[in-house]
Amino acid sequence: MASSPMSLAPEVTEATLRPSGLRPAALIAGLVAVAIAVTAGLTIGPAGIPVHRAVLELFDALPGLTFDSGLSSPHAAIVREIRLPRVVLGLLVGATLSMSGATYQAAFRNPLADPYLLGIAAGAGLGATIAITNNLGDGAGALDPVPLAAFAGGLIAVTVSYAAGHLGGRSTASLILAGIAVASFLTACQTYVLQANSDAFRKIFAWILGRIATSGWSEPALMLPYFVVTTAVVLRYRRALDVLAVGDEEAAALGIEPRKVRLIVVLAASLGAAAAVSVSGLIGFVGIIVPHTVRLAFGASNRVVLPLSVLFGGAFMVLADLGARTVLSPSELPIGVVTAFLGAPFFVLVLRTTRREVW
Repeated sequence: MASSPMSLAPEVTEATLRPSGLRPAALIAGLVAVAIAVTAGLTIGPAGIPVHRAVLELFDALPGLTFDSGLSSPHAAIVREIRLPRVVLGLLVGATLSMSGATYQAAFRNPLADPYLLGIAAGAGLGATIAITNNLGDGAGALDPVPLAAFAGGLIAVTVSYAAGHLGGRSTASLILAGIAVASFLTACQTYVLQANSDAFRKIFAWILGRIATSGWSEPALMLPYFVVTTAVVLRYRRALDVLAVGDEEAAALGIEPRKVRLIVVLAASLGAAAAVSVSGLIGFVGIIVPHTVRLAFGASNRVVLPLSVLFGGAFMVLADLGARTVLSPSELPIGVVTAFLGAPFFVLVLRTTRREVW
């Protein structure tokens, strides 16, 4: 069976299609990773807080539970109002980006696909740039015009890429090429706007590099519905994505509608990725690092990769944000720099191992 022209994946074998479910040990590993990341995010920082007191304060924040953490009012406020919203936002953004990356890789049968494949990053970047250069906002707050413009730009880019891809025959190769073309065009537009408004370059550059910052609970509250919708839709089709691995013709013979499944999961993943970008800026490599690490450790079935990408993606983002805010303390490093520092070598590893191990 011939591989897709744009796919770097090997031929599908019987071992690839062998039924594989999510094992309890793998699920426990993911939950432990999340617990470690949350604990580290709540306790590490300029105001050092003991682990057991932070955990008690976390339980005390849950409805219907009352615990005495022993923290002073300022320290309790740091945990509840500053660190906890930031940790929750990191979990949501990381989980959404990593799951979106895994979804794109499965839908396009391309192990190097990421959530920005169809131009979300370029569209969001252009939208944010236009909003910033017109002094509509600074990117802070859930209802700030900058996140809204970035969200709209990302969705418009995906819509145009999908429409252009269908003009080329509705193949995965056409969609990928359309995404590259749309992203290049929108990036050129963004560069033009930047050149015409060089005084806003610092603000735009800071947004492009990404950040996990909150002004309370508004950003996590805004991100949560998109995460829930994206997760529910993508996990609903995880078995169908496994079937797509054999190729469109074979999947159709097995009762799957490849174009319908691909459209639904890609739109759901794009919606989540656009929401994540709108609240955190452009954070790269998460959609590649996490899904491939999960594949290497736990298996290639989407019934395993997708749910574990949610857990490990959230944990990875929280830890990356922790590094971003502590490495140069009291200054804060853009989180996009941290993920790129980790992701670039990993990307090379993926290139080297794609045909042999990763997929």
